[in-house]
Amino acid sequence: MKEKMKNVTAFRINLLFLIIFLIFCLLIFRLGYLQIAHGEQFNNEMNQSNVVTVKKPAPRGLIYDSKHRLLVGNKGLKAITYFRLNNSTPDSMLKLAEELTKYISVDTSELKKRDLQDYFAAKYPDRINKRLSGKEKQLQGGELYKAQIKRVSDNDIASLDQQEKSVAMLYKKMNSTPEFDTVMIKNKHVTEEEVAKVSEHLQDLPGIDVATDWERDYKEGTMLKSVFGSVTSEKTGLPSDQKKLLLAKGYALNDRVGKSYLEKGYEEILKGTKEEYELRIDKGQLEKSKLKTEGKKGDNLVLTIDIDFQKKLDEIATNALIQRKGKLADRLYISAINPQNGEILGMTGKKINMSTGEIEDDTLGVFTTQYTMGSSVKAASVLAGYMDEVITLDDNVMIDKPLKFAETKSKSSWFNRNGSMALNDTTALEVSSNSYMMQLAMRMGGKYHYTPGETLKMNSEAVFKKLRYYYSQFGLGVPTGIDIPGETAGLKGKESNPGLALDLAFGQFDTYTTLQLAQYISTIANGGNRIAPRMVKEIRGTDEQGELGELKKAFTPKILNHIEIEDKYINRIKTGLYNVVHGSNQYGTGKKLASSPYDIAGKTGTAQAFYSGPIESANMTAVWNLTFVGYAPSENPQIAISVALPYMDTDKEDAILDIPKKVFDAYFESES
Repeated sequence: MKEKMKNVTAFRINLLFLIIFLIFCLLIFRLGYLQIAHGEQFNNEMNQSNVVTVKKPAPRGLIYDSKHRLLVGNKGLKAITYFRLNNSTPDSMLKLAEELTKYISVDTSELKKRDLQDYFAAKYPDRINKRLSGKEKQLQGGELYKAQIKRVSDNDIASLDQQEKSVAMLYKKMNSTPEFDTVMIKNKHVTEEEVAKVSEHLQDLPGIDVATDWERDYKEGTMLKSVFGSVTSEKTGLPSDQKKLLLAKGYALNDRVGKSYLEKGYEEILKGTKEEYELRIDKGQLEKSKLKTEGKKGDNLVLTIDIDFQKKLDEIATNALIQRKGKLADRLYISAINPQNGEILGMTGKKINMSTGEIEDDTLGVFTTQYTMGSSVKAASVLAGYMDEVITLDDNVMIDKPLKFAETKSKSSWFNRNGSMALNDTTALEVSSNSYMMQLAMRMGGKYHYTPGETLKMNSEAVFKKLRYYYSQFGLGVPTGIDIPGETAGLKGKESNPGLALDLAFGQFDTYTTLQLAQYISTIANGGNRIAPRMVKEIRGTDEQGELGELKKAFTPKILNHIEIEDKYINRIKTGLYNVVHGSNQYGTGKKLASSPYDIAGKTGTAQAFYSGPIESANMTAVWNLTFVGYAPSENPQIAISVALPYMDTDKEDAILDIPKKVFDAYFESES
């Protein structure tokens, strides 16, 4: 039995060897066949020329004001570039870097330890390999390189002089460049002498070239610079949060793109068309290049803003902060819109640096910061009452009186802390009645009668839902739709008790941006159309002289919605807003503007708030946010504005009225 088993095992082993032998014979036969029958073909294919397409970015489009004055241009920069072929080796790049440092100075401040380790391992491979263990020497590829890098000591790095560090910096840039791609070796502070020396020795510097780069040039300094946004550098390349999308659109990793705000929002317009070259590579060597597609500068943006008016807004805001009356009132925001088409005529934000005392630009805050805005929103509250049918044109009189519920402190109008007086809708706006707005909210919640000290029993959930819905039709609490990415929609307060629904009705609960206020008052001014604010008026090409060229697109107003109410109700509210400035009631809050020749209609606002600015020791200090919204002329509005002055230590609304007066003066003087 054992002998039989041995024979079977021997047979199987012999069979296995036979199969392996036959497989090897087959492989040898196949290789021989390919070498003899197709060897010449493969050899030709290996040595034939390859054609590679290389793209070079075009200059970015420019930005102009409404009168075609340049605001953002491109400033040309001398640059040294490196183009990497597919046969570039670490050794060849190292030698090239050593040669190039003879002619240019190199900033090494951004070198990291790993960069110096890479350089040392490339410069002194024999020295490093001697330090490897026997096991490490058996490693291949990336694993071997990791072992080599670990053998570069701190003493090795410390031994490098400044010249070697310069070489290391250039080597880093070259080695990190993809094949058939170009990288900026130096585009800052390139001197005429450096350009001359490099140009003279180009034959000794394969891949190196002298070129022109660009950077954004802001003709008006910091004015609106934050709103224009930023463009990434070649070093930073594509923003990480947009990388996949932009790569899918044909961008390269080191392309410059609009990173924020206007530059980002209009990236597709501004970016231009890349110049394309066909490179013919013969046996790994560049044989020749051919222009395939000419590059084209990006198209240009023409803004809705007149820079002269914008300068006046900046001056008004700056002077107001210099003369501010509140110790914590460190910021001011102004927005001006054409209510008929949504074009932004100007906007500014200024903020005091409480550490240095310097006034800094904060124009972004017009649409990225939010505050409780107070009574400025009351026109929307009264219209909400009409839309919800809790008042009518024939039945809109209520008694202004303090309201005291078991769960809340007494809530009253500023002019009537203890008494009572009958008010209709327009007078309630004129004198800025809190009580009237609260009673509108109560009616929306099903409560029409009030007993002092009672528990507030109403459907507060419905009140919050209704008011916020009605407000949203004006642009309060929702995105305005501005053509710049990054706006905030404000914040909704936490609905912890029914009394807060009453606060919402007179602007003392949810928060809004200054731009939302401008959209809201514009919606009333134009008769009920909520129009998306727009900062770009036109897209234009470039003419043969490099100047602003032909019109490619003119933007038309984008109507987001129309207020769900008849014109007669909107006209009623407009009467109330007119009376705020021109009415006869002794408690009218906007009379300081009555002497203006521009026939202003508007609404003042005051909101109790708590400080949350940069002075930490003052956080939660009780302050007042002062606001104003208005438009002019009242019969045919050309401009609608909003002003927000947070963190004041006074609740006197007339403390803010000199600001809108100056804004209206500046606008109509510039139009005359």
